[in-house]
Amino acid sequence: MYRDFFGLSERPFDLTTNPRFLFLSSGHREALSVLHYGMAGDKGITVLVGEAGTGKTTLARAALAHYQSSEVLGLYLNNPTLTRQEFFEFVAHGVGLSPKVARSKATFLRELDALLGERRRSGKLTALIVDEAQAIPTEILEEIRMLANLESPTSKHLSILLAGQPELATRLNEPALLPLKQRVALRTTLTPFRLLETACYLAMRIRVAGGDPAAIFYRSAVERIHQVSRGVPRTINVVSDNALLTAFALKAKPVSTDIIAEVCRDLDVNMGGNEPVVAEAQAGSSQEPGAVPGGERRQLAPDRGPGDLLGTPRPPAAVHRPEGNDDHARKEPSASRSNETAMARRAVILSVD
Repeated sequence: MYRDFFGLSERPFDLTTNPRFLFLSSGHREALSVLHYGMAGDKGITVLVGEAGTGKTTLARAALAHYQSSEVLGLYLNNPTLTRQEFFEFVAHGVGLSPKVARSKATFLRELDALLGERRRSGKLTALIVDEAQAIPTEILEEIRMLANLESPTSKHLSILLAGQPELATRLNEPALLPLKQRVALRTTLTPFRLLETACYLAMRIRVAGGDPAAIFYRSAVERIHQVSRGVPRTINVVSDNALLTAFALKAKPVSTDIIAEVCRDLDVNMGGNEPVVAEAQAGSSQEPGAVPGGERRQLAPDRGPGDLLGTPRPPAAVHRPEGNDDHARKEPSASRSNETAMARRAVILSVD
């Protein structure tokens, strides 16, 4: 609905794992490297922990996509609340075994081990990825532990990734799951974006969708998006998509903090405090904006510095006039002297010489 209004070729904030929109912060890049190593390095079990919406599913799929389809067979389980029998059937179907094999655990393990061993000797990888692993029944976790025992004297036959929310880390400390925890060879944690990473994330998605980041959001709106989302990518997407829709309805651009506030009220998102978010931008990020796997760099905003990625600086008083309707002009209130000082400070912190 809003694509033409903002000069976009597609919607930039859909809740999908489209690899074209993959953005790696420094933390996400580090986690992806761990997943690559876990899949290819005969490490057995890798654990990925992160709050809901931080990008665990996207990262797991990106790790699989790193390999050619002929090199790796990925079994992706996104609903782990299965019975033991259903779990065996899922694995058997995923690797191409007959469904009848799953009826006998002994037969299932014997034929699975033979198949995975043959694949490993031929240089092919097999990976089991369990998403939402914090919800998996204890009996299934025990079966996963047993699958981790499928190995030859020199290599593991199956790479296993358990991705889940922080409750997964808590569960792994339970006495009954100590044998499983002892088999965890690699572990990494995803954290939310910092302010500059949020700005780069928004800019990258808008540019991939054919738009100009600086023309779509006021800088203060980007800061508020970061504040209300707490740097969680999924929440950033939800708030940003609804903000573009609301701005389109009002024929107002760039998107202002007032629109962000309205969207947050509609979505029942906690707005938090009203103080500007500036401290994180000063620290910056060790990740180059727009970096993607394999060393490739995606240019987010040519000839612009990080400050410009945060959007258009909002003037002290801005009037949003709906196109063709001057009677419904909306005037942004002028900033107070303290706010003007804060804005000036932000401009110094976020600008690049």
